[in-house]
Amino acid sequence: MPAVSDVAPQRPKWLLALTAAIVAISLLVAGGALAVIFHLGTNTAQQPPGEGSVDVGFARDMSAHHQQASEMASYVRDNSDDPTIRLLAFDIDTTQLTQIGQMQGMLLSWGRPLYGGVPMSWMPADAGHGSHSSDGLMPGMATKDEMAKLKSLTGTALDIYFLQLMLRHHIGGLPMAQYAADHAQTKAVRAVAKGMGKAQAKEVVLMEQMLRDRGAAPLPTK
Repeated sequence: MPAVSDVAPQRPKWLLALTAAIVAISLLVAGGALAVIFHLGTNTAQQPPGEGSVDVGFARDMSAHHQQASEMASYVRDNSDDPTIRLLAFDIDTTQLTQIGQMQGMLLSWGRPLYGGVPMSWMPADAGHGSHSSDGLMPGMATKDEMAKLKSLTGTALDIYFLQLMLRHHIGGLPMAQYAADHAQTKAVRAVAKGMGKAQAKEVVLMEQMLRDRGAAPLPTK
């Protein structure tokens, strides 16, 4: 019989969920604070971006895009049986929550609402994926049925479908990040978009390999 000190305590699921929520809030706040500090330190003599600008449109739309990725990643982080998948999901969730905080911090520092405007109107339709798909979603985003399917799966099927959805999600978001990196008016947005694009491009390569390792193929892009 093992000694009491050798038995790992079982943390209740509500405690894990509460801890994850606290971490998520902390990341959003930290990202927002960094964005405001960066904006104030580098753009004191520059007029804040207006409605219809690349900066405002990108910050709003990519925040929404990231929110879905965070939802998928946090679910898989807590439900996958594969340590490698859980680590990837944790990294995606924490990174994208921080970036949401940065982008929403920028919007607040400019005096712009966090929501509003016409989605994807800041990006020309011929600049990669500068429009909604036929289902009205931004490029690469999962439908409600796809999100429901993800949460109905377990085991290897869950891992593969997560990789497929997140890979398509990243591929859809890359042209958005590249366009903002090239055309945004503010240094803060250009820097965030450039870093985002580089990180997600690396994750695309990683997820493609992880799918091959599991004998699966990517979903068609949209």
